[in-house]
Amino acid sequence: MRIAINTRFLLKDKMEGFGWFTFETVKRIAEAHPEHQFVFFFDRPFDPKFVFSKNVEPVVLNPPARHPILFKIWFNISVKRALKKHKIDLFFSPDGFLSLTTDTPQVGVIHDINFEHFPEDLPKAPRNYLKKYFPLFAKKAQHLITVSEFSKQDIAKTYNIPLDKITVAHNGGSDAFKSLNEAVKLEVRNKFTNGKPYFIFVGALHPRKNLGRLLAAFDAFKKETNSDNQLLIVGESLWKNAGFTEKLGQITHKDSIHFSGHVDLDTLTQLMGSARALTFVSYFEGFGIPLVEAMKAGTPIVCGDKTSLPEVAGEAGLMTDPYSIDSIKNALVRIETDEELRKDLIAKGLERGQLFSWDFTAEKIWAVLENHFPAESKS
Repeated sequence: MRIAINTRFLLKDKMEGFGWFTFETVKRIAEAHPEHQFVFFFDRPFDPKFVFSKNVEPVVLNPPARHPILFKIWFNISVKRALKKHKIDLFFSPDGFLSLTTDTPQVGVIHDINFEHFPEDLPKAPRNYLKKYFPLFAKKAQHLITVSEFSKQDIAKTYNIPLDKITVAHNGGSDAFKSLNEAVKLEVRNKFTNGKPYFIFVGALHPRKNLGRLLAAFDAFKKETNSDNQLLIVGESLWKNAGFTEKLGQITHKDSIHFSGHVDLDTLTQLMGSARALTFVSYFEGFGIPLVEAMKAGTPIVCGDKTSLPEVAGEAGLMTDPYSIDSIKNALVRIETDEELRKDLIAKGLERGQLFSWDFTAEKIWAVLENHFPAESKS
């Protein structure tokens, strides 16, 4: 079998959600199946470390696909031609974008469809593209994969897709995340938060991450408790976010808020493992990988009670209403002042974190791909 994979989000030193999902799953699949040939479609020069094994052939297709107009050219012209040229039997797209012009069988991963429910959170051009084309991708695909039961039900209902056309393959979490000793935690605090304990947020600074309310809740927490806890925000802005900038300007305790920007995996594991708690109060998530990373790191979780987050966190998360600043603030107070609660959440998280493994994710995806090999290629 010759399987092409959309690897345009494998970017050296710049990987976010789609990139890490692609890296963790595709690496395992290629290495586990030397009997098949994999052709990786990049949209720019690639790092050789992403050619995971001898059965991987990297191909760069132009133009770089980072704008709706270029998406259409890349997937409907460049990918279509490459699928034919390289005699591809099946195309797998971990970010859900598919070619609408090819007859090659395709499997796509739609992580969530937040843009259908909160279109105002996206700039006009990507919003219009996603709302127009993702329903078409969902229908074009031979099969869809998603990352939570919540997203499966949401995609099926919104796009009128049969449930049996969608398979759930939960995200995993890197085993690099683990509990740290106090000496390491102190070193991390000294480097990032002036030696003080901190809550952590990890993710792109996207409106649905609800950082405006998190900032306001943290400000209220500081006023109520006089705690020396800081807030460390790890991630980069996905788009210009005027609302977030405005909210930050209204915060009294701005000196207690720190921004690290994008960090590498080794740094992230130390930041997560050294935090007092993960604060992840998004109002919409298809999964929420930082929850799993916190569980594995022995870091208690404060999270929103909407969409997929209760499914992922289970009893390992202290749930809060993401639309209520008071609810978020009260959760921060509890996680700071109730040591027994902290210990209980840590223990439950360490146990629950074992349920989420990239090995499991890759195996689930491979089972779907194998089941959708063209009949004439199976022999």
